[in-house]
Parts: sequence; C-alpha cells; structure tokens
Amino acid sequence: MNFPIYIAKRYLFSKKSHNAINIISAISVCGVALATLALVCTLSVFNGFQDMVASFFTAFDPQIKITVAHGKTFDTKDERIQKIRTLKDVAVFTETLEENAMVQYKGRQAMAVIKGVQDNFEELTKIDSILYGNGRFMLHDSIVDYCVMGVELVSKLSSGVKFVDPLEVYAPIRDAKVNMANPAASFNMQYLYSPGVVFIVKQLKYDGSYILTSLDFARRLFHYTTEASAIELKLKPEANVDKVKSDIKQILGDSFVVKDRYEQQADVFRIMKIEKFISYLFLTFILMIACFNVIGSLSMLIIDKKNDVETLRNLGANDKLIARIFLFEGRMISTIGAVIGIILGLVLCYIQQKYGIISLGGSHGTFVVDAYPVSVRPLDILLIFITVLVVGYLSVWYPVRYLSKRLLVK
Repeated sequence: MNFPIYIAKRYLFSKKSHNAINIISAISVCGVALATLALVCTLSVFNGFQDMVASFFTAFDPQIKITVAHGKTFDTKDERIQKIRTLKDVAVFTETLEENAMVQYKGRQAMAVIKGVQDNFEELTKIDSILYGNGRFMLHDSIVDYCVMGVELVSKLSSGVKFVDPLEVYAPIRDAKVNMANPAASFNMQYLYSPGVVFIVKQLKYDGSYILTSLDFARRLFHYTTEASAIELKLKPEANVDKVKSDIKQILGDSFVVKDRYEQQADVFRIMKIEKFISYLFLTFILMIACFNVIGSLSMLIIDKKNDVETLRNLGANDKLIARIFLFEGRMISTIGAVIGIILGLVLCYIQQKYGIISLGGSHGTFVVDAYPVSVRPLDILLIFITVLVVGYLSVWYPVRYLSKRLLVK
C-alpha cells in the first residue's frame, strides 16, 4: 500500500489524543454526506417530474410528427410522403389537420384548435387512457360528425360532457375577402355533436383549446382537399426511433421537419432541464461550504500530529510526503462522505418511490400526484459522485499545502 495513504488511513480511523478532532472529522464526513444526499434526492425529484410530464404527453402526442418547414399545410399525395407510409418500421400512419376556429354553444364562445384526424387515431396514441365519460371515442358516423373536447374547453362553454344541442364551429373562408356589409358570409359554419366523452391530458395547452374530430370534417371546414398539417407516426416496438427519424429526414429533405415526442414539447423539457441545472449549481455551492469543515478538521489533525511528523522526518520523510499524508486524509473524508451520501440518497429515493412519504400538500386530488415523484438515473449518480470528489479534492489541496508550511515548522 502507498505509504501516505496508509498513514492517512490510520489517522482517519484511529483515536486522536484530543476527542474534539474525532468529532470534527465525523462532522466533516456528515457535512459532505448531507450535501451529496441533497444532490441525489433533488435531481431524482426533477427526473420524476420530467417523466411524469412525459407520460401525460404520451397519451396525446405521436412517437414521430412530420410537419412542413415553411407554411402550414402540404399535399399528402407527395411521393415522398407516400414513401414514408411504406417504411417497414412504421406501424400506424395518420394524416392530421390543425387550424384555429371559433366555437359556440348556446351563446358561449371560445377560440379552439380543431384537430382533424383519421379513424386510426386510436391506434396511434393511447387516447382511451385519457377519456372520461359514458360514451366512446367516435369521430363520425353516416349522418353527423362528432368531437372530443378538452375538459377545460368544456368548462368554458358549459356544455357538459354529453351535450345534446350541436356545437357550432366557425372558420374564416380561406383566400376570401371579408364582406364588411355581411361579415357572417365570410365564415364557414359547421356542426359537431358529442360522443359522450372528453379528454384530460392535464396540460392547459390541450385541455383548454383542442377539439378532436374527423379529418374529413376539418378539410370541409377549412376548404382543403388532400392537404394536411402533419403526418403522425407510431413505430413498431422493435424500431429504433432515432434511426427511423434519420431515415425519414433523408427521404423528405430540408422542406420538412421531423420531431420525436420530446422534441414536440421542447420548450417544456428545456425549462425543466434549466431548473434542474440551476438546482445542481446551488447544491454544489452548498457542498463547497460543507467542505470547509474538512479544512478545519485537517488543521486540528496537523496540530495534533506534530510529534508524529517529527518522527517521520527523523525517518527520512520530506515535507512533500508529509503534506501528501494530510492531503489523502482530506480526500478520504470527501470520498467516504460521497459514498455515504449516495447510499442514503438512494435509500430515501426508494422509500419515496415505494411509499410516497413526502406529499405535495393540499387536499387529496388537488395535484396530479399526491407525493413527489422520484426517478433515479445512473448518469446523475455518476455526475454527483464525480462532482463531490472534484470539489472535495480541490477544496483541500491548497489549504493542506498552506497549513503544512505554517503549522509544521521544523
């Protein structure tokens, strides 16, 4: 074993002549461990919230979404689009059309996003998992068209889940001038009926404005024929999303934008990553403060071991070797604190994940989840361990050299 490490190990675990040094060393280890534990728990909670938000979008957003780079719509008869349909990894291919419109129910009005989808939309997403009501997901029959609205939009219109009177949908006639004498003539009006269900994504963007209906209805309302605003895909279970996305980009070129599920919600996840990074920086700063306890512990140890240092000098040890002994002492305190903190953090995360002992507060059902969600990621644990070691090692390097020169005078 390396001689400085051996002596540092003996100093760390052996009883000192002054009991206060043992206490200070224990406090130093606890300080590093607590800072490490805080890093593990905090980053895991942010991961939990991110996974929770992703699970909400999963029920509404497709695995891959193709939109035009410029403009709003494109012709689905394009040969490149039809080539995407024949890819072996594509399980479900759906054309969709999204446009803004005004809706009215018994005098109450609201702006909404009409999303026309094909009949295989149920196969594309897990829409059934977010439907509420006594009806079923239905877009049209041989007589009328149906709509499935977000729960917040239903509340704005006061229509109820199962409304009897038709919902009036108004959209400006495309490429037509507004008739100032009769403005109503510049709008196309259609009716939609209720299938007896609404969807709840638990995101205001969808629940407060989206209406799902048939693609044919949307094309009639907005005066389109074969156009669509997006192609939405579901891949086969064994397919590699990144590879399929790359293949689609090669086929379509720069005139189309291809996004996976996370890229479709890039703004939300970007904000969450920024919040997580800022929390990491703050807790790292707290870790740096905790490492000052290690410096105090080392200074007391250096004073306590003056006689031992003199003996080592008589045996031929130089000042550099003696300084390395106390340097390794500080590094061992940081390493032990990091290991203990990570283990305790993982234990707490497991308990929270299993039993949800720390709740979000409020009455039952106020929040989407009752307790803080937790998700432990190996890369985060590795980052935390490296961070603690780097901060701990750097924090003791200069102080040990300085204290050794000042306190260990020959």
